[in-house]
Amino acid sequence: MKHDPLNDALSKIKNAEDSGKLECKVEPASKLIGRVLRVMQEQGYLERFEYVEDGRGGEYNVILNGNINECSVVKPRWSVTNADIEDYESRYLPAQGFGLLVITTNEGVMAHSKAKQKGIGGKLLAYVY
Repeated sequence: MKHDPLNDALSKIKNAEDSGKLECKVEPASKLIGRVLRVMQEQGYLERFEYVEDGRGGEYNVILNGNINECSVVKPRWSVTNADIEDYESRYLPAQGFGLLVITTNEGVMAHSKAKQKGIGGKLLAYVY
């Protein structure tokens, strides 16, 4: 039984990376998963991804580039202010300036560096490095 689709998606991506595969399929597709994948692609952790309609709600075909060492969701989804982002960065990432925190804000899902630049906070969704 699936309780957290985002966690399932990131686990599939991590397992495919660990086994050396070049692509994986993530299902079921959702807007949140698509937005997180877009942020990962923008930051260079994924080559590309595309939505494929399969009659059961769709899926994402993710093309990997071998840049992911670890990725996972953050539970519980902590609320973070702009001032708190550095604390969570040191908690979840191995070094400052290395890796990515994915944050959902009132301006959409974005990387923590972009949220810091805009001076906004939100809820912490996932980390990737």
